[in-house]
Amino acid sequence: MTIKLTFLGGVGTVTGSKYLLESDDKRILIDCGLFQGFKQLRLRNWAPFPVPPSSIAEVLLTHAHLDHSGYLPLLVKSGFHGPIRCTEATQDLCTLLLPDSGHLQEKDADFANRHGFSKHRPALPLYTMDDAERSLRRFRPLAFRQSFGVPGKMQARFLYAGHILGAAMIELKKDDRTILFTGDLGRPNDIAMYDPERVERADYLVVESTYGDRKHDSINPQDALADAVGRTIAHGGTVVIPAFAVGRTQALLFHLAALKRAGRIADVPIYLDSPMAMDATDMFEAHKNDHRLQPAEVRSAFSIAQYVRTIEDSKELDRNTVPKVIISASGMATGGRVLHHLEAYAPDPRNLILFAGFQAGGTRGAAMISGATTIKMHGQYIPVRAKVENLQMLSAHADADEIIGWLRNFRAPPKMTFITHGEPAAADALRRQIGEELGWACTVPDYRDETMLT
Repeated sequence: MTIKLTFLGGVGTVTGSKYLLESDDKRILIDCGLFQGFKQLRLRNWAPFPVPPSSIAEVLLTHAHLDHSGYLPLLVKSGFHGPIRCTEATQDLCTLLLPDSGHLQEKDADFANRHGFSKHRPALPLYTMDDAERSLRRFRPLAFRQSFGVPGKMQARFLYAGHILGAAMIELKKDDRTILFTGDLGRPNDIAMYDPERVERADYLVVESTYGDRKHDSINPQDALADAVGRTIAHGGTVVIPAFAVGRTQALLFHLAALKRAGRIADVPIYLDSPMAMDATDMFEAHKNDHRLQPAEVRSAFSIAQYVRTIEDSKELDRNTVPKVIISASGMATGGRVLHHLEAYAPDPRNLILFAGFQAGGTRGAAMISGATTIKMHGQYIPVRAKVENLQMLSAHADADEIIGWLRNFRAPPKMTFITHGEPAAADALRRQIGEELGWACTVPDYRDETMLT
């Protein structure tokens, strides 16, 4: 009996991850992410789902980031009524991320309606906070490596992927066939997360390629961070760091704490202006078996920042001219409180906008990294005169050589390797490298491509 795999997202882009498996007249969905970035991608979020959501028996979730989980509230709203399986930490993080996503969409729609800059009358959110809360009732968490049955006469388990707290690879078995989805593959020797688990065989492999066309800078991230912060503070400026609330923020706090203890950066205030990131930070203590940090390290690193909880306190940061470091979500500057900080600090050349990871095409982060002199926010264009830099070595994604290093654990090549979750140049570069160095059969699927796994 064949299994059909359809690529409904996460191809040709790093966002919108969705992979549909059909077996024995049952449908399961691997990941259910939002498309982000370019408008033509974001419009897919508003289009009818390619299959009736009610026909999907189950969703398996690799991790909590919105490009993998953020469509779930709309899927449930549109008729999906099955369980959502994930790891325990992923469930807990989704309780933060999904309602926050709905809240931000409601706020953006309200702001657009009040200021009249939307083409739609009225502007509506893709989904609401209540929709997100309803989707959370369908979550059914499982432990890493625990085998469980999946509709379509398959067995599945979650394996450590590194990347962020709770992130998993998904291994599916049916009869004598194994299908492995890497999700987002973390880096070896990460300061906080375990290395991606070694896998020795799979008949079919779906592997990410976010950094498939490059290597991370070998410079020590603390050296780079000390240099960037030091230069800016010396000129009387403020460092604004758009950072993903889950994963990147915690790594930044760890590095900044180490730099302060060593006296390598000035004793300026560090602010964490993201309520969701604060709660995500607390989860490192709640899930202490899912990462390599000791409890004392967690408490020491995460106490370095002053937590900014209220909107008024967040606004006060923009009125305060004292040099400082502000960490705020979102990591690609697509929404959240960081937009107001960019509006305040981007026009001043003394300041630094410091990104800390991959910036998807079509996002404000990508535009600023590419040298945009203005960015559009809340219906108006803001000049960008501040310095803009990106510390890519802080990324939680494996680079091309690290992916190849992980693939070398396989004792035999898969029948086919599908390269996903990358911009076209990155995915094709990884395809070539896998073919040339490993001799594996591999392909880069396109949106809505279908393939039979025999």
